[in-house]
Order: sequence, then C-alpha cells, then structure tokens
Amino acid sequence: MGSAFITEDFDASQWVNIEPYANDLLSRELNCSGCLETLIKDGSTLAEHVSEAGTLLSIAMTCDTESEVKRRAYLDFIENVQPKLSEFADAFNHRLAGHPALDELPPRHDLMIKGILTDIAIFREENIPLQVEEAKLETEHSTITGAMTVEFDGEERTFSQMALYFENTNRSIREAAWRAVVERMEQDSERLSGIYDELIRIRHQIALNAGFDDYRPYIFEAKHRYDYSIDDCLEFHDSIERVCVPMMHELQESRREALGVATLRPWDVGEKSGGGVDIHGRPPLAPFEDVERLISGCSNVFHGMSPELGGMFDMLRERNSLDLESRKGKAPGGYQANLEKTRIPFIFMNAAGTHDNLSTMLHEAGHAFHSCYSSNLELIGDRNPPIEFAEVASMSMELMSQPQWSEFYGDEDARRAKLEDLEKIVCFLPWMATIDAFQHWVYANPGHTHEERSEHWLELRRRFGPKTDWSGFNELKETSWQSQLHLFQVPFYYIEYGIAQLGAIQLWQHHRRDSTDGLARYARAMKLGNTKPLPELFEAAGLDLGFDEGHVASLIGELRVAMVEIGA
Repeated sequence: MGSAFITEDFDASQWVNIEPYANDLLSRELNCSGCLETLIKDGSTLAEHVSEAGTLLSIAMTCDTESEVKRRAYLDFIENVQPKLSEFADAFNHRLAGHPALDELPPRHDLMIKGILTDIAIFREENIPLQVEEAKLETEHSTITGAMTVEFDGEERTFSQMALYFENTNRSIREAAWRAVVERMEQDSERLSGIYDELIRIRHQIALNAGFDDYRPYIFEAKHRYDYSIDDCLEFHDSIERVCVPMMHELQESRREALGVATLRPWDVGEKSGGGVDIHGRPPLAPFEDVERLISGCSNVFHGMSPELGGMFDMLRERNSLDLESRKGKAPGGYQANLEKTRIPFIFMNAAGTHDNLSTMLHEAGHAFHSCYSSNLELIGDRNPPIEFAEVASMSMELMSQPQWSEFYGDEDARRAKLEDLEKIVCFLPWMATIDAFQHWVYANPGHTHEERSEHWLELRRRFGPKTDWSGFNELKETSWQSQLHLFQVPFYYIEYGIAQLGAIQLWQHHRRDSTDGLARYARAMKLGNTKPLPELFEAAGLDLGFDEGHVASLIGELRVAMVEIGA
C-alpha cells in the first residue's frame, strides 16, 4: 500500500482511517534496494495527511474558541489520535533505524536519521498520556485567553482592539485602557497560575521519564537543538544585558523626558516592545481601516519588492488562507500554519488597524513565503526548517519591506514607523532574554513556590526590564509573565526569536546595500527548508550565527547607525 492508495478524500482526523496505512508501513516487506526510500516517502505522505487534518482542527478551534463542536473535535484528535500516532511514530522510527540498509541511504537523509535516532532515544510510552494532559491544559489556556474581553468606550472589545487605546495621546485614556485590560486578566490570574503549575509538573515528569534530570536538556533534545547549548543561551542573555539594556534605558529616558513625566508608567511604554504612545504627541499610526485594505496594501508591498513575493501573497488571498480580523471568541495573537498536504500556508491574526498589526502581517507573510519556497521539497521533514531559521524568514521580511511602506503611510509617518520598529528590536531583545531566562529557572527549579517564582520574575525584570514605575500594581507586576502565551503553549520557544533577530538584521543589511542581492540570499536560503543544519542555513544567506557580546554589539551598532539615518 504505497502513497498512491491514499486518496484525496482520506479523512485523517480519525484513527480508524489512519490505522490501515500505519499498519502497512510497519509490516511491509523491505526486500529491494529502493524499498527503504519508498517506505520513507510513503511515511511522509501519510504524515502530510495527518498533519493537515490536525492543523485544520486547530485552526478551526483558534478561530472560534466559543464553539463547543470545534473544541471537542480538536480535543478528540488530541486525545484519541495523537497518542496512537506517537506509538506509531516510535515503531516506525525503530523500523527505519534498525534496517540494515540505513547506512546506504543518500546523504540527504542524514538530518532526518539524526532526528529519528534522537526521537527514539527520548521516547517513553508512559509520556503519551502526560502529553495528552499537557495538550488539554494548553487548550484550556487558549479558551480562557480567547474569552477575555472588556467593556470600554461603550463597547465590548477584545484585547487586540484595546491596543489602539494604548497609543492614545491622552494619558488618562491610556491608563483607563491599561487598567481595564489588567483587571480583566486578574480575574483569571489564579487559574492561569494553576495551569502553569500543572504544566511544569507534567513537563518535569516527562523529562524524568526520559532519563533527564530536568526539562531543559529534554526539550533541547526534543527540539533537535544540535547547534547551540543551554550555556550558549545563557551567554546570549549576558550579551543582551550588556549591549541592549543600556541602549533601551537610553531610549526610554528620552521617552520620559519627551512626555514630560516624572516616571514612565506601564501605560506610557510597552513592556514587551518598548513602543507606546508617540512622544511628540502625534496620533497613533493608522496604516489601514479594515482587513481588506490591509490585504490589498500588503499585496502591493510584496509586488513592489518582487513579482515572485507578490504572486505568493496573492495566492494566499485567492485560496482563502487568511483569517485576519479581531473578534470575540477568537484566540489572541497571530500565527502561520502549514497545510502540509495541499502545501498552502494559512495566516491567522487579530487586526485592529494598528502599526503592530501591519508588522504582524508582514512577519507571518515571511513565514508563508518560507513555506512556499520550500514546498517543492518532497518529504515533510525536509520542508520544516528549524524555528531559529523560520523566524529569520519572518523577521527579515518586516525589515526588508520598509522601503515599500509608503503604500500605507505618507513620508513622515513612514519614517516614524521605521524608526519605531528599529527601536522596538533593541527593546524586544531584553524581553526575549527575560522570558527565556525565566523558563530556564522555572524548569531547573520545578518544586518552586508561587512566592519564589514571583521573586525570580521580579529579579529578571530588574536585570533586563525597562525602568517602569508599577506603584500600586505590585501584585500584577509579579504575575505579568502570564501575558506571554509561549510560556504556556510552546515551552522554550522564545530564544529562537532572539537568534533569528540577529540573522534578520544581517539579511536586512544585505538588502539595504543591494535589494536584489538581499532577496536572492533570502530565496536561496529559504528554498533549503530543513535539508541543512542551522549554521549552514545561516551561511547560505551569508549570515553569521553567534551569541557573544562582540557579535551582538556589532549588529546593534548597525541598528543605531540606521536609526540616525532615518531620524536625520
């Protein structure tokens, strides 16, 4: 039963339909020289169908978290299909790894084999029910946060829609908006802490079961992080503390002086990005009024960069692969998901007309372009790059698209938007280090109390954070980590943003010098998908992978030069 037997109407959301194909792959006779490669190809085809079925269920749930039918369908997949898939994947991996012809496979399979051997080494059957429990808690987190709305300015509004008020030039309106949001978050704070406690317990047990002392080395193996270590992450934190934090404080002192306030309050500056209300009293940047304008404008931006990128983006619109508006019951945030069978990307976000929304759209489009560039690679594993490089695709697209922003802004607003985005990079890296360092401590100390967790969080904020005055909101400050979705749903997925940001700055510099060359480097590297190790993917685009202070200082120095040029 080869891949030709999987028909287009195959429903891969039910194990009863998947099982015959899985059994064939595990029992098929392998008595010819090419049989092992055929087995790999057919395993990839089955994985494409199953991945797409799960992704579509996840998309449906996040687009409508209030639908009990969609939530149940997704949870049914998590509870009744994923555990059997885990068992099958382990058996399939063992079959490949134990085959005498494994060493005869062409070198293009080396990365795949390395990953398989890692997965075999850390797989434990007793972890399957724990991973189901973990996924259910992550879904509960999505349901809780998706339901968060506030009554403000006469209407019920999502948190994404409230972002508009955080840029209002009237300080009392900003404060009222901020208070409304945090008071709503506070209603679920205790349960969110409880969910995180349970997730830490489960993840620690998964690591112990797999033979690790704690979750950190386990998740590094599970994520196939072969090219950098825990110590590299800690060095990166130190480099950011020495290079970025002083510059962030410098930028925010200028903000304080320009606003004419004694101290910066949480409603004066974005805790994660360093952005906020315009310091010159100008109204918030308003690049678009509705989703249709966002889509048509982005199409023009990408066509202005290259016909190839423009064509890719238009394909997303034509294939209804965009769900962009903010609405009640929709999960927060934004993401790009690959539909592996049809090889079409899907973009999800919550647009409310802000510049941050535009940045998110450009970011997720970069992911989609990466997916399109690598879509011709035959095997599913070859098409899914390491996240550290996937984020280079998205972050560099935010930067390389800057010359086209006149599509959304006049000259002065375009200059202002570019400058704000570069400043946000400087301020984001310390936040990234805060979140990553927090996770390292949490999972290295899984028996910690809420009080110890709060104290360590505050200590990290003192080390990396802005000098924001939280007087009167100390308890909220102690749990402000709850606003970071990644801590709950994708543990240890955050250092990637920092690594990728350094790559994106370098690719942007190539593009600034020669846009044709920059886009050629982009395409060349993105077409490789997951066929090369991380350092070689960086090298394919002419980028350096590093964590030391000198490397970080050099790139942030280039940012400073560009900021001076734009601000002149």
